Amino acid sequence: MSEHKPQEPSEGGVEDAPEHLDVLIVGAGISGIGAAVHLQEECPGKSYAILEARARLGGTWDLFRYPGIRSDSDMYTLGFAFRPWDGAKAIADGPSILRYLEDTAREYGVDRKIRYGQRMERAAWSSAEGRWRVEVRDVDSGARKVITCDFLFACTGYYRYDRGHAPSFPGRERFQGDIVHPQHWPEDLDYAGKRVVVIGSGATAMTLVPEMAKEAGHVTMLQRSPTYVISLPAEDRLANLMRDVLPERVAYGITRWKKVALASLFYRASRRWPRAIRRYLLKEVRRRLPADFDVDKHFTPRYDPWDQRLCVVPNSDLFRAIRGGKASVVTDHIETFTETGIRLASGEELEADVIVTATGLALQLFGGAELSVDGRTIAPGETMAYRAMMLSDVPNLAFAIGYTNASWTLKVDLVAAYVCRLLNHMDAEGYTTCVPRRDPEIDEAPILNFTAGYVQRSLPELPRAGVKHPWRVFEDYALDRVSLLHGRLEDGTMEFRRAPRAEVGANPRAATRASA
Repeated sequence: MSEHKPQEPSEGGVEDAPEHLDVLIVGAGISGIGAAVHLQEECPGKSYAILEARARLGGTWDLFRYPGIRSDSDMYTLGFAFRPWDGAKAIADGPSILRYLEDTAREYGVDRKIRYGQRMERAAWSSAEGRWRVEVRDVDSGARKVITCDFLFACTGYYRYDRGHAPSFPGRERFQGDIVHPQHWPEDLDYAGKRVVVIGSGATAMTLVPEMAKEAGHVTMLQRSPTYVISLPAEDRLANLMRDVLPERVAYGITRWKKVALASLFYRASRRWPRAIRRYLLKEVRRRLPADFDVDKHFTPRYDPWDQRLCVVPNSDLFRAIRGGKASVVTDHIETFTETGIRLASGEELEADVIVTATGLALQLFGGAELSVDGRTIAPGETMAYRAMMLSDVPNLAFAIGYTNASWTLKVDLVAAYVCRLLNHMDAEGYTTCVPRRDPEIDEAPILNFTAGYVQRSLPELPRAGVKHPWRVFEDYALDRVSLLHGRLEDGTMEFRRAPRAEVGANPRAATRASA
């Protein structure tokens, strides 16, 4: 279908005839770009556009600019199934990932569909009209317009882009040095030769510490409690060898499935034999640190492996920085910031010129936009998530959230493919509306079964999962692949409707589909 061109707004700032699209994708990060390619390839007749609030595509990989920014998933699974990753490093740096996304968007023509500086503020579904009415604000000018669409696909991730989680540290205002959050890294920050304290023990902190240690006088990672850490090679030698001797897509496919299988086996083993995996992980840490290092205190968590996400350290860079004396780890609680650093609950004082608060994310669905159905405001926390990708009793809406125990892209690739199956099925059967209906008899469960603080803080605002299919979250790529790519679409939970004849008469496109 051809894309309708928007008309100029009237003097009152409201469009006389809003632009209409078959599908509106929100977000031009890794999820949105992947969704657009799937839509073009699998639903070639659909008109669509991508709204992106920022000035560039890339999402996470454009937003975060802190030193050493990288993925903690290998690129053979974080990369798209349809476009091989051809870099030498399996654990890639942020700029390389951003280039991969830019190249993908350009190669498939997706870049021409992105509308930058456009933020979705509200989306209202009308059952009478059988479409979404989306209010969009221009980030620079503040001008507002309306776009309508048949299907809304939110690819906005699940955290706030305008701010991260920032605890209220006592005495923060007293500190005379620089305080930086990784989500808003200043380009002109000079830490060469200085004393740096990085607060946090997650992937961001473990990325920052060895990278900043290259120039800083000393870097201290200050944590309340430890995280499980595993060292992996930055490059996959077998993958690079296969790429030299096999066709690119064949080599990529083999490596991708190898990575999926190994990660899945390790996750399952962690859940089934947590004590054995715990011993293995700690043994590997001890092997990489000085004999007198207190691994029990600094690298032995109170929880079981994979209760929280495992931190990957490429080529032991964190351990090498500690061994070389350029970095250290302190496990304690903050009593207060001081003029010259941080005083801890133990009485110890950490002197610092720069403090980095790598304290986590603030979660948020749909980019903070308000949703409503027939005038009723939708609070995601009061809904149940169908297949972890649609909200109960909300029509023609999907959202993309990746795995917590594996690569983000593995899941969002499947979600995009499922949405395309759903759209094609609706066209083939003449349906105009699909809506998953909640069964009140199904018990609830968390959609993110994770003990990490940033998740636990936000669970009340997130939709719930269920304990039974299709509401259950499996966190299993093989099972999801079968279910989302080959499972029944008309499964007794998803309700499909055709537009009434009176409405069809007023909508030639709906009439065509309904009479197909």
